[in-house]
Amino acid sequence: ALGTLRILEAIKSLNLIKKTKFYQASTSELFGKTKSPQNEKSLFHPRSPYGVAKLYAYWITKNYREAYNIFASNGILFNHESPRRGETFVTKKIVTGLIDYKLNKNKCLYLGNIYSRRDWGHAKDYMEAAWLILQNKTPDDFCIGTGKQITVKKFIELVCKKLSIKIQWVGKGINERAIDKENNKIFIRINQRYFRPAEVEDLRADISKAKKILKWKPKININQLIDEM
Repeated sequence: ALGTLRILEAIKSLNLIKKTKFYQASTSELFGKTKSPQNEKSLFHPRSPYGVAKLYAYWITKNYREAYNIFASNGILFNHESPRRGETFVTKKIVTGLIDYKLNKNKCLYLGNIYSRRDWGHAKDYMEAAWLILQNKTPDDFCIGTGKQITVKKFIELVCKKLSIKIQWVGKGINERAIDKENNKIFIRINQRYFRPAEVEDLRADISKAKKILKWKPKININQLIDEM
């Protein structure tokens, strides 16, 4: 929050308004509890300290744009992944964990809420969108995503398919687990410690505005993304 404010204040106070374009890396976590699909007019309801801080950054960007005529835009990016994704993020954790299991059958992957629904795209596509936001004639705010959505559980199943792991789900709730049908080993378990205190259940982008104004749409689908990861 304060980092964004300080950069905007520096642009203003150093009289750099005419020669500066400012891009605020916003996030779908702003929406939190709001039902999908979410667009630029959807209500914000962040569910984490991160989301709350990013909401301040979003609004202060709009405020400086309106008050001082700074070219300041918000790119509200939904989940974007790549092979560079950190291993604490669920997609990379799943890909890395299942590869570890494939290579070493004694490994078990522990996850939280596998029923969260996410709009996952490729970081490469989304950075092209970020660049296009800065090439637009006027500063503005855009939702960037794929417009498609799957659960964490479905993401797991797609990775298993690519690794030729025959998965079978058994149990319910905290006792749900994944079994390898070939050897009957449990290789995924649910652990309460990985649940968020306030869960974000449902994120999916409405990218109509980006399509219309920026002429942008994603090129890389979820299967291609998983292949690359």
